Parts: sequence; structure tokens; C-alpha cells
Amino acid sequence: MENADAPPAAVKPSLSKKPSPSFRLRNGSLNALRLRRVFDLFDRNGDGEITLDEMASALDALGLGADRAGLEAAVGAYIPAGAAGLRFGDFESLHRALGDALFGPIPEAVPEEDEEGDMKEAFRVFDEDGDGYISAAELQAVLKKLGLPEARNLATVQEMICNVDSDRDGRVDFGEFKNMMQGITVWGA
Repeated sequence: MENADAPPAAVKPSLSKKPSPSFRLRNGSLNALRLRRVFDLFDRNGDGEITLDEMASALDALGLGADRAGLEAAVGAYIPAGAAGLRFGDFESLHRALGDALFGPIPEAVPEEDEEGDMKEAFRVFDEDGDGYISAAELQAVLKKLGLPEARNLATVQEMICNVDSDRDGRVDFGEFKNMMQGITVWGA
């Protein structure tokens, strides 16, 4: 652990393949929402901190095979002295440092067309067959990949679709997805 007053050392990740540009969305509110969801998934016991064990387990579950020593070296500098793990702000700082190391800093202002591009990128994650719609089956598949309990019940997933399906065709198009995303408030991020 480093001095709590000193900023953590820059993280220089070594990646065997080109990093995905979806690691960090240019839109701050979309990125904060996604990052909060990832934090909550990694924080398996819900105590508000991600321990190195929780992070290693989450990375292993994603098929990324975490090396414990490498993980401790990269993440340890972001865990405050006396804390058991990363709090959300620490996790956010780690994510920002990794993003800056991989892609360079994010410009302060996000042009509107970049925000639209980020929305389309997020939509494509859910639109697995590329038909321009998110079906209940596609949403359920993504929720399963994320390990979310809502994925267990198709009726719950269909209800989630109905909540944003303004034209009542049983699926979510990009316009409905965009309206839903613009109406999200990120608390605590």
C-alpha cells in the first residue's frame, strides 16, 4: 500500500490483444452507469468494497484468468490504507488510469455525435443478432452473461422490455433504448 496522500502509480497494463474501445465510453454518464454496474457485480458480498479475492473471482468467471500477484501489483496501489478493498471511487480511479494508459485521456467535452455513437455501441451489445431490435431472449442472454439474477425468469425479462417498449411491439428499438438511457440517473457515481 502507498501513502494515502500520494496518487497511485500509473498502471501500464500488458494486453495480448488490442483493447476494446468499449472499455470506456466517451459519455461520462453512460460510463459511470456501466462502471457502477460492473462494481456491483464484482462486489459479491455487497459490502461496498471489492477485495482482491472478489476481483480475481470475477475476472476468472469472465474467462480472464487473473494472476494474483499481477492483480495485487496493479490494483493494490488503489486500495486505501486500512481498507479491505476498492471502494467505488477507488475502482473509478483504477478504471480511469487503465483507460488513460490504453486510450489516452478523455476530452472534457463530448460532442453530441460521439454520445450518439456510444448509445449505438451500447445498443449493439444487447442486439445480438443485429436486426435493430432487442428481444426478450437477447436481453435475457446478456443478463445471463453478466450473472444477473433477473436472467433466470423470462417473465421478468419480458416485463423489463415492456417498461421501455413504447410502440408495444414486444421488443426495444434504438429510439426506445436511447430514451431509456437518457432517462437514467446515476446515483453515487
